[in-house]
Amino acid sequence: MSDQPPVSAVPAPTAEQKRIAQQSFTKAKELITDGGFDYAIQLLLTCCRLDPGNFFYRKQLRDTQKAKYGNNLRGSRFAFLTTPRWKAKLRVAKRNRDYVKALEYGEQVLCRNPWDQGAQMDMAEAFDALGLSDLAVFTLDQARQKYPKDATLNRALARQFEKRGDFQKAMVLWQLVRDTNPSDVEAQHKAKDLAASSVIQKGGYEEAAAGTKESPILGRIESRANEKQDKLAREAEPLMKRIEADPTEPSLYLQLAGVYRKNGQEDRARDVLQRGLGPTGNAFQIRLELMELDLAPVRKNLEIADARFRKLKEKARAATDDDTDVPATGEEMTEAELAALRAQLVKEVNTREIELFRVKADRSPNELSHRIELGTRLLKVDRVDEAIAELQLARRDERLKWRAALLLGMCFKKRNNWRLAQRNFEEGLAGVPETEEAVKKELLFQLASGAAENGDLPRAIDLGHELANLDFSFKNIGKLLDEWHDRLQSA
Repeated sequence: MSDQPPVSAVPAPTAEQKRIAQQSFTKAKELITDGGFDYAIQLLLTCCRLDPGNFFYRKQLRDTQKAKYGNNLRGSRFAFLTTPRWKAKLRVAKRNRDYVKALEYGEQVLCRNPWDQGAQMDMAEAFDALGLSDLAVFTLDQARQKYPKDATLNRALARQFEKRGDFQKAMVLWQLVRDTNPSDVEAQHKAKDLAASSVIQKGGYEEAAAGTKESPILGRIESRANEKQDKLAREAEPLMKRIEADPTEPSLYLQLAGVYRKNGQEDRARDVLQRGLGPTGNAFQIRLELMELDLAPVRKNLEIADARFRKLKEKARAATDDDTDVPATGEEMTEAELAALRAQLVKEVNTREIELFRVKADRSPNELSHRIELGTRLLKVDRVDEAIAELQLARRDERLKWRAALLLGMCFKKRNNWRLAQRNFEEGLAGVPETEEAVKKELLFQLASGAAENGDLPRAIDLGHELANLDFSFKNIGKLLDEWHDRLQSA
């Protein structure tokens, strides 16, 4: 299975989609009670399409699909005729990394045969690629109801548990692989602890797969999901009542949104904040929180892109050291593609942060730290003149003067005005606190390298020695000092 989820894993449903899905789910459960399986299944498919990562919708759909066929372990008598085209679409979608669409096609297969092993393994791979580990485990465990001793299936589930850190459960499944195929080298290595056989008995996996006992895997996942839902309801309900009693108070909407965000329900948090704009007269705090909420997933995507980029470069370096070529698989982006994606995300984050800090700075003109943050981001996107204006305002605060001076020096250096850059760097060096050693080293480096570039080699050497005395390895200052000495002697 894929090592990492895509940068944008599973699309979050909108508030309207969540509402429709919940209504469909409620209606489906009513129909199931009356034996209306076909219509209930269609409603549950809609739920899964609107909210692909919802565990409860998938579980109810799977239970209903099986109930329709009386849990006969084979599905429709004509499944072998009606499923091939959906299986083909599933494989194509998976190959194209369109994992959400792959899940939709997989459900069409399971509507005809809820025990189809190949479809469930492909769907588990799609869930894993989307970062939905619980659903990947659930899907593989469902397949084991009919195929409890299938080595391929048990191997896939064992690897899922290893990725989750559930090493005891993984050991159980590796032992089952080994029991099925004693010559399996991987299973021998993974399951050499003979105590795993007693764990199998305790875990009850064989009984669960045979249908004589409820699955311990499913039970734990469902229990954890229920506990999370109950805790969320307990925290949210009092705030909902307070909002109903006083809908004009912005802090209540912010607190409720915070509860949802803490529980990973960003869409519900956004819905709460948007509902609060009208009653609170577009309260500034709520507008600001909405901006932060919209920025969070972009920042997260940038973190993921950075991590994947670092991993790819490390792999490339390792291949170079080994003098071997490691071709990219179809699931991996090339270094150039990742670099382009990262640049796009950096630009998006900077653009949104500029907007956010401009709103903060305009709202609180006396809080000059917002000007520093705004100036920093304007400098990052080369809007140098705008950055200078903001940083010169921030410099009025004595507590921020040294930070503003460093950034102003960078701005004037970009404008090729060394005289003003030098003046600001020196001002920053004079005011930087002793605790900010990293900033002091940067200021010394900028002054030393700037002096060298502008022909003042004695000054560059003096400043370079001061920096080398703090950190000889900082930006190759030792090597630069040698070069500057040689240039001075030649002159």
